[in-house]
Amino acid sequence: MIYSNPLRGPSDIAGWVAEGPVQFGVYDDGGPDLGGDGTRALVLSGSLDPEEHGDHAHWTLWCPEEIPDHARIGWEFLPLEEPGLAMVFFSARGHDGKDLFSASLAPRTGYYPQYHSGDIDTLHISYFRHKYAAERAFRTCNLRKSAGFELVAQGADPLPPAEDAGGFYRMEVIKAGPRVAFSINDLPLFDWVDTGQELLGGGYFGIRQMAPLRAAYRNLLITPL
Repeated sequence: MIYSNPLRGPSDIAGWVAEGPVQFGVYDDGGPDLGGDGTRALVLSGSLDPEEHGDHAHWTLWCPEEIPDHARIGWEFLPLEEPGLAMVFFSARGHDGKDLFSASLAPRTGYYPQYHSGDIDTLHISYFRHKYAAERAFRTCNLRKSAGFELVAQGADPLPPAEDAGGFYRMEVIKAGPRVAFSINDLPLFDWVDTGQELLGGGYFGIRQMAPLRAAYRNLLITPL
């Protein structure tokens, strides 16, 4: 075991690092009498109106534990209210091997260019791309390598709109040296091998949403391969 967190509510992420206007809540499915399994989950959403604040209404939330390379990262995800976009960062650190939270790095506020074209290096997967009409019309999961915002792999997105979601979906990222694989409910969506000269190794894992998406998360589990 590298890291585990049930993500039952805000108290479970008391040590996480929030960048931008994120707000926290609790999802409770009501138990078996209401068709649920009785577990609670962490609800994440934005606290600012994107109509008023634009791209500064979005946020990023970092797990404080550094994750080594060759790891399996799994979590459960349930979209609650659209539109919006959900993604994760992993293998994230500052340029030249600096720690992601080094005071020498520029401050980050949730504004996306700070993450894909700033002074950090990271891989990021956007897997629920329902923010804009074009994304909803042809849904894909995208893997990008940054800094540089390079689209390196893409697969079809099987997730339905929030109103049709049939419960939590199990997401899984495998990061093993140059290899990145992504699946939802054990359905492989892409499997990419980095052939570039600068490979990204271990680093930090983070969750990001674009407002006004509301979504629930539970059962984050990170294990060695």
